[in-house]
Parts: sequence; C-alpha cells; structure tokens
Amino acid sequence: MSAVRSLLLFCTFLAVPAAQAQDAEQSASPPGLPTIGKWMLTAQGVPSDWLGEIYQGRHLREPINVLIVDATAANAAQAKARLIAAAAHAGYAIRLGHSAGYQGLIAGELYAQLPQGWDDAFSNEVFEISNNHGRIFGPHQFENGFLFTAAFSREVVDPFRWPGHRFGSFKQARDDFTERMSRGTTYKADSAVDLDNAITDNPELTTGDHDGRAMVLRTGSDPITPP
Repeated sequence: MSAVRSLLLFCTFLAVPAAQAQDAEQSASPPGLPTIGKWMLTAQGVPSDWLGEIYQGRHLREPINVLIVDATAANAAQAKARLIAAAAHAGYAIRLGHSAGYQGLIAGELYAQLPQGWDDAFSNEVFEISNNHGRIFGPHQFENGFLFTAAFSREVVDPFRWPGHRFGSFKQARDDFTERMSRGTTYKADSAVDLDNAITDNPELTTGDHDGRAMVLRTGSDPITPP
C-alpha cells in the first residue's frame, strides 16, 4: 500500500467519527420519531441566538422545545391548517412584531417556519407587552403521521429599560403552549423527550432555563379543522 493511500485511509478514519460527533451536536434521535435538529436555525442555516441577546454574560442559543405529531391528517396542507387553527383556539394566534425567516431541521431536511409572514410568530399576547411566542417547522411525513418541531420562548417587555424586549424563559413558554393546547384542543400532551440540547457548562453559550427536553403533543381528528 502506498504512503499516499495509507494517509488517505487514515484521514477518512478520523473524518467519520468527527462527522458523527458534529451530527450528534446538531441532531437528536428520539424513539419512534425521525431525527430532529436540536436548534432553531436562521435563514443562513446557523443556530439562532435570540437576535444577539446576551443572557447572564453568554450568548443565547434557541432550542427546539416542542414536538407535534398529527396522526390522521390527509396531507401536509391539512396538517398545517388544523395546527394553525388549534393554536389560535388555544390563545396562540399569529401576531406581528416578531423576527421571522427561521428554519427547522427534521430527518435531514430544512423546513421554513410557520407562520410565514415577514414579522409574524405564534404568540399569546401582542408584542408591546410581555409574551410567549414561537415558530413551528414542518410538517415532515413519516410512518406515524406528520411531525412538526417548534421553538417557543418568553420575552419580557419593559419600555423603561434598554433593550425593551429581553429574553425571559424557554421553559415557561414551552409549558404554557403545551398546557393550553392540551386543555383547549385535541392536541394533547403525550410525553417529554430528551433532545440533549441544554447548554449549561459552556463559557460562551447558554440555553437559559431550558432543561434539554421537548414536550410532545399528539392529535387524531380535530373538531376545529378548517374545511
């Protein structure tokens, strides 16, 4: 075997574990679900940083913290329509005043955010006051239906401070959205899965109060599905 060929094989051997390690940092494989990107991504495909917010001296990274499975939608369009209607019914209407253009990774595919307006998000209040808001990605069709991922966060609004809109919590927004959906729609909280996307010991990055878990909502037929 030539020295060049030996070197190429050695480099390949090193590259495979490195690629696997990088993939493990970016994606998770929950049981019974496709691989899921751990982070909400910007339009450039990099993990979102909550518009550059510095939280407790570190840059924020925005985790995927909600998963939604529609087991009975006839197609992707219906899955989207009934989820949007259910979110509004639960108090998370599409509201303006938020950054947009984000993406989510499911099974190696990038999905643009819902809602699709240039400054829209699902939110429980108008942007001028403290609110929980989020973006939803998908759906991705798999053997058990249609899967969406989502990133929800709480912003605290104080017009007497700068910046007036500050990060408050990932966990509070996640739990409020899943509780309202479970209480008021046919999307029911089913479980929580560990996505291993809590950053706690990095000197430069943090995920705030996120615990690394995504809440899972599942639905069958939905009585408020639009025609």
